[in-house]
Amino acid sequence: MNGDRSPARREPPAAAARLPPSLRRRHPGGRRHGAILKDDVCRDSCFHFDLWFYFTLQNWVLDFGRPIAMIVLPLEWFPLNRPSVGDYFHMAYNIITPFILLKLMERSPKALPRSVVYLCIIIFVMGASIHLVGDSVNHRLIFSGYQLHLSVRENPIIKNLKPETLIDSFELLYYYDEHLGHSMWYIPFFLILCIYFSGCFIPCKEQQPRIPVAALLLTGPSSLYYWYLVTEGQIFTLFIFTTFALVALVMHQRRKGLVMDSNGRFLFYSFLLALGLVALWIGWLWNDQILRNKYPGIIYVPEPWAFYTLHWRDLPSTKAESF
Repeated sequence: MNGDRSPARREPPAAAARLPPSLRRRHPGGRRHGAILKDDVCRDSCFHFDLWFYFTLQNWVLDFGRPIAMIVLPLEWFPLNRPSVGDYFHMAYNIITPFILLKLMERSPKALPRSVVYLCIIIFVMGASIHLVGDSVNHRLIFSGYQLHLSVRENPIIKNLKPETLIDSFELLYYYDEHLGHSMWYIPFFLILCIYFSGCFIPCKEQQPRIPVAALLLTGPSSLYYWYLVTEGQIFTLFIFTTFALVALVMHQRRKGLVMDSNGRFLFYSFLLALGLVALWIGWLWNDQILRNKYPGIIYVPEPWAFYTLHWRDLPSTKAESF
């Protein structure tokens, strides 16, 4: 009879709550660090093309492109006493980048330490905001003749300021821009990528899965942006230690029978290729005495924009005078 074929009764939520903790299905937000939901591994270990594409695109447009936009667009559109187009780019970057990083964390098949991630995001936004103010004033000084390949006190428009305490104020601004802002921006940024990378490992079967074509296409633009980030941000030491940490993590996980998924391989290859580009950049400018005077010490990594103001900014006018 139909009455005997009634569907099995579902356990009410109250009864499910009385189950032992070991038998309950943990909510993603309540997973312990290191726990993996087997149902989500295949789905979350696929290459996140949408997030990586938006991440790479906004890095190029909003970070690398903001000083270019300030140079290309007419100065009359953005007076020097008002925010420039580059400042609006920077504001958008400070909002979009942490949002994409949080979305990447959500898609990780491995439960990541959320408190550490949130703290890194907060410090990242604060550091990038400090850098926004310092970089905004710094680029306005370029229109007044400030030369990035010289130190603050060696710049012609700075060293003759009266009273001399104004020079100390500009050095403080430079410290906020190039040191404090960069440290609070890049240290949590790379730490977040390391935390995300720690969840990009899957059990090794017969062989490591092939990296998707989409990931290969994005590796070039991604690594080139990391090259710009390392050279312009003067964070070679931080970057090399981060790369070593990724290599050590790969070796450690391989001993446990785990290999990188497509997202991990994309991030890993981007870092390795960026390291090669930095080495080529240093070798190309190794004998530039002016830049060596600007960047003394053992670690010599010239900034691209310092190279621009030294060699390229006056190149069009020089060619015009020759004709």
